[in-house]
Amino acid sequence: MTTIDHQALTYLLSPARSGIDPKLFVPLLRLLAEGEPVTIAELATASGRSEDTVRQGLAAVPDTEYDDEGRVIGLALTMRPTPHRFTVAGEQLYTWCALDTLFFPALIGKAATIESTSPGSGTLIRVATGADGTVTSVQPATAVVSLISPRGTGPVRSSFCNQIHYFASREDAGPWLDAHPDGEVLDIEAAHRAGAAIAASMLSDATCADPGSDTRNDCCAP
Repeated sequence: MTTIDHQALTYLLSPARSGIDPKLFVPLLRLLAEGEPVTIAELATASGRSEDTVRQGLAAVPDTEYDDEGRVIGLALTMRPTPHRFTVAGEQLYTWCALDTLFFPALIGKAATIESTSPGSGTLIRVATGADGTVTSVQPATAVVSLISPRGTGPVRSSFCNQIHYFASREDAGPWLDAHPDGEVLDIEAAHRAGAAIAASMLSDATCADPGSDTRNDCCAP
């Protein structure tokens, strides 16, 4: 059983902590998954927001990545190489952390294949998911994901994501655990459950009406 609370992980990616607005983030993920840089105008159309609101929302997340033309190329899902390769519909992308790979498929609604190299042994870990995020295969079967307790107020990428890795086994993760006494490792099933809780929260928030809107969902009810 994990000792890192799922609610704490969900809070980590909430607008209050991370600055990430699910109403922008989920449409942005889906656009990035198409494999092309995203313009402010495209994200405004996809999210139903004004371009000024989109700019303000992206500016709230300092780690947002842009190309030389000011188009978005990364926010957790990125076109810039990281240790976590994330392939959807033939498009090779990357994620900021291992946990991202386990809940992004549910957010974008597409099956994914993941390849990530253990920072301990250099072993290549391969994971496949369905379009609903269900994990369909793991190689090696002993693979685990490292987690640390969400805390602090720094950018999410540096304070959390950079420590979330795939390892080939608990033994492979041993040196990392020694260096991170507040950390733990989860098997892929448990890590997927943690990610699924984040995805469910984000999807709920993404479809919840803005304050003052005439449109209301159950999630908006008092």
